Amino acid sequence: MSVRSIAIAFAVTTMTSLSGSQAAYQGFAGLGAAAEGFSVPQPGRLFGFPADHGPHPDFRIEWWYLTANLEAPDGTQYGAQWTLFRSALAPREAKGWSSPQVWMGHAAVTTSEDHFVAERISRGGVGQAGVVAEPFSAWIDDWQMRGLAAPGADQMADLRLTATAEDFGYELRLSATGPLVPQGDNGYSVKSAKGQASYYYSQPFYAVTGSLSLPTGNVEVTGKAWLDREWSSQPLAEDQTGWDWFSLHLDTGEKLMGFRLRDEGEGFTSATWIAADGRPEPLPAAALKIAPVRTAKVAGRQIPVSWNVQIPSRGFDVTTQPLNDQSWMSTSIPYWEGPIAFEGSVSGKGYLEMTGY
Repeated sequence: MSVRSIAIAFAVTTMTSLSGSQAAYQGFAGLGAAAEGFSVPQPGRLFGFPADHGPHPDFRIEWWYLTANLEAPDGTQYGAQWTLFRSALAPREAKGWSSPQVWMGHAAVTTSEDHFVAERISRGGVGQAGVVAEPFSAWIDDWQMRGLAAPGADQMADLRLTATAEDFGYELRLSATGPLVPQGDNGYSVKSAKGQASYYYSQPFYAVTGSLSLPTGNVEVTGKAWLDREWSSQPLAEDQTGWDWFSLHLDTGEKLMGFRLRDEGEGFTSATWIAADGRPEPLPAAALKIAPVRTAKVAGRQIPVSWNVQIPSRGFDVTTQPLNDQSWMSTSIPYWEGPIAFEGSVSGKGYLEMTGY
């Protein structure tokens, strides 16, 4: 996420109630709070797999974040989201109820008419939620992201994803057709001019098969998915109020990750152009240009749901449209997250996340 996701704010709130102390709410939803006692990202660190697929309890926040653009045999479009967040009371891990780790899961399915959302919350250390690097497994209650790769192989190359809720559910198989991609400077992703940063890598090359369970019945689907892995201790500056984040699958085979962190000025942008073979090209500062095209009233507020996204140096100029304007995550800390399509200099599909509106 890129900086991902505002739901971490709920974990910050939970940490406050569990610890009996008052949280310092700076930036958006406390994500600009001080990182005293926690590790902070430093440039020059290289990822080590499979260990980095697992948790990093000495950092304050972390997520395993998957979005999928899906299609039924009749051409009907859908979106699916599965996210597990970890947030720490203290920079350590422990067994049982003494664990300082807080876990939260979000799941969603989007159609052109509906946006189904569910949330799960857990304390760490008791087995209700967690992540194991190898063989890879991430879970909260019965929601699972489970690795199917053989020992010694890339643990993110083959995944089974499940979630169930009152009104929806899904079971998806994700098979990587390209490599893991470091974001930013070999995985060191800067978030502000003041130097806040995260460690960030993606797997944007999943081919998806599976089924959705909806009130209208089960639907077989295929499509593409994007996984983001990120951890940090202070990803926002105190004057940053939220972000607009795009993950785009171009019909030409390339991918684009781009985000803008909003402040009182023009904001801070970052983007990575990903070649069809997986080679990342971090783009220069301010290379990404985004501007709202259309707003909609969502959950009682005006939110920009259609955007013009440009990278002038590459001749990239597209306009995005959401599958459903009302893709509102009505979770403990609400935000907008949903599938989009885009047209212009190239066409394709992707996902948009917006926080702080």
